Amino acid sequence: MTSVGSGGFRKRKHDNFPRGQKREEKENVTPSSALMTSFKSFQLELDTRHDKYERLVKLSRDITIESKRTIFLLHRFISAPNGEEILNESEVKLDAVRRKIKQVAQELIGEDVYQFHRAISPGLQEYVEAVSFQYFIKTRSLISVEEINKQLIFTAEDREETTNTTSSSHDKQPHTWSLKITPVDYLLGVADLTGELMRLCISSVGNGDIDTPFELSQFLRQIYDGFTFIGNTGPYEVSKKLYTLKQSLAKVENACYTLKVRGSEIPKHMLADVFSTKTELIDDDSLP
Repeated sequence: MTSVGSGGFRKRKHDNFPRGQKREEKENVTPSSALMTSFKSFQLELDTRHDKYERLVKLSRDITIESKRTIFLLHRFISAPNGEEILNESEVKLDAVRRKIKQVAQELIGEDVYQFHRAISPGLQEYVEAVSFQYFIKTRSLISVEEINKQLIFTAEDREETTNTTSSSHDKQPHTWSLKITPVDYLLGVADLTGELMRLCISSVGNGDIDTPFELSQFLRQIYDGFTFIGNTGPYEVSKKLYTLKQSLAKVENACYTLKVRGSEIPKHMLADVFSTKTELIDDDSLP
């Protein structure tokens, strides 16, 4: 609020207070006062929390990078002469990712996970995508969130390998602990999996595998039906992934249509080029 004085100048509200009062209040605050002690403790708590958040962000980036490398490796499964070697190598890479997740679990001991969820969510989604992709190649089915969480239970032996804390702090920590994948992270990871399955479909046709596209088409249709049941009732991120999932399904179904209708007309070594051209046309049609 302001008021107009007799000389026409606007008088501000804080001008009613003595000019020296604010300076005197500053001088009266001592570093050892209860107020300053409280604020210093708040500062220490916030700095500790921010540092932990940054460490979790870096771990999440490492998890994302290693998971992507595992996915790139698994795409070589179809063309590799010995697929078992690819699967064994991918398992080694996923073990390295789990060691990173173990560090995340150690950082979150005694903390509210949801306060740091945004820091670790991208890495966990990419891990779900990599694990589910490997599981599909092995079993031709979708891994459940319960099976993923079983792999993220760490024991005291695992803890001692990576922690450098004192023996007294070891006694305070639990002998086993885990980091659970949330349902939203699981759904987002499965939605990203559909894009990898679409690429697997196109590459399998290029290698002369005619049966895999039809199998993938049925599998993706079941995933799409499951996501449509969620619809707009789920989280916003899940509904956003639905459009990308539909695109991947359309590309696989288009590949199956071409194989069924024109498979006998097109040589096998040219099928991959035909599918890549049709995929580009689908992408152009979907643009606004």
